[in-house]
Amino acid sequence: MKSTIALTAVAALAAKVSAACWSQSLGYPCCSSPNARVEYTDNDGNWGIENNDWCGIPVKGECWAKKLGYSCCTTTTKVEYTDNDGNWGVENGDWCGIDDDFGGDDDGPTPHYPDDDDNPTPGSQYDHNGKNPFAGHEFYLNPYYVDEVDKAIAQMSDSSLISKAKKMKTYSNAIWLDTIKNMQTWLETNLKGALSQQNSTGKTVLTVFVVYDLPGRDCHALASNGELLANEGDLARYKSEYIDVIEEKLKYYKSQPVVLIIEPDSLANLVTNLENTPACADSEKYYLDGHAYLIKKFGVLKHVAMYLDIGHAFWLGWDDNREKAGKVYSKVISSGSPGQVRGFTDNVANYTPWEDPTLSRGPDTEWNPCPDEKRYLEAMHKDFKSAGIKSVYFVCDTSRNGHKTDRKHPGEWCNQTGVGVGARPQASPISSMDYLDAFYWIKPLGESDGTSDTSAVRYDGYCGHDTAMKPAPEAGQWFQKHFEQGLENANPPL
Repeated sequence: MKSTIALTAVAALAAKVSAACWSQSLGYPCCSSPNARVEYTDNDGNWGIENNDWCGIPVKGECWAKKLGYSCCTTTTKVEYTDNDGNWGVENGDWCGIDDDFGGDDDGPTPHYPDDDDNPTPGSQYDHNGKNPFAGHEFYLNPYYVDEVDKAIAQMSDSSLISKAKKMKTYSNAIWLDTIKNMQTWLETNLKGALSQQNSTGKTVLTVFVVYDLPGRDCHALASNGELLANEGDLARYKSEYIDVIEEKLKYYKSQPVVLIIEPDSLANLVTNLENTPACADSEKYYLDGHAYLIKKFGVLKHVAMYLDIGHAFWLGWDDNREKAGKVYSKVISSGSPGQVRGFTDNVANYTPWEDPTLSRGPDTEWNPCPDEKRYLEAMHKDFKSAGIKSVYFVCDTSRNGHKTDRKHPGEWCNQTGVGVGARPQASPISSMDYLDAFYWIKPLGESDGTSDTSAVRYDGYCGHDTAMKPAPEAGQWFQKHFEQGLENANPPL
């Protein structure tokens, strides 16, 4: 930075009135976090209590430096100057405010919270061009999850646990578009945030979304049924109000890499549950039509890579299930031509370890030749290639499989006790498996699998089993106790 700019900026900083958040002008300090507990609300804003005194709760997304005529830093947390307003850094030859409420040196990378007037302009078309979609990019941090973890930290008193929880905020995980409303809220907001980060850093920023709203969703479970029913009217809504809108936004944000995880549990249910679950038989047509439609829409976008879900080792791991799966998935991919599918995701929202040398094919595993995810993917790679599927790459969800859980049967799936966060998100994690694109956190640790309330409409019996942690909230809601146990049992340790 030129010295004249620095001197001018310093003079300006020295002259301005302190205004780090709205409450300072009223004679009260700012609360330390925008997630502080709201004790009182008036026309000025939300108030909390810290150190036995009132404090103003900062507004999420509010950049305090903007009120002073400066931008907030987006790429640096290096403190160049400090005054009563806060910490200042330098970007593009000018001062910027380091917003400590949303990160800082102690918490790792700062997630980008785009302001309402932040409208970054997409650049030229990005093309995955057949390469590993996870390689060579920065991973976008999910701001919603960062906020959830901040709220979880506020409930903790153990310093060691707090330190581990802070590290969770530095790792990327998937953003779930699990209703039409949530898609409208989260899709463009995060595409915009990732693009703004990419434009400011000059490095490509990858965002991962879960497409999850099929008519008749999760036909074999009760805890996570969706908003759309298995009928023609809701299929039309799925196409026009959900898939078409996602397509429109993806086409606009064309200069950044995107990965889509497609409809967890859906096609795996068509492999195993058509005959024993009437709801799955009723949903079959809509699962197939929905997949054909979205593959045609998304599979032709050069900057988008898709992965279809294949359940986990103790769902499709047996020889006959894998053989049948090859036929089902080959048919589905062909139905979406000319759209292309990069590969498949396994272990989404499940707990099966990546490797478990204590297990082998035998009575304890119901003679499953693939008793862990590594052996499962090795077998699936061969079987899918034999089924004529051309692009067979995998992304394994390691968000909750770092520690062997207490489940008595490997089919147990709901809020398992003994949970531990697993391998960190990483491209090409196993050198001997060039078809494994990534370990990635698809199901965020801390979000419940389903409620243990037996009177709830969405209660599923699996959430009442002995090894399911209780009491548990509804699927998708925050489960503090489960989150804390996942931190304690992390492998590798946090």
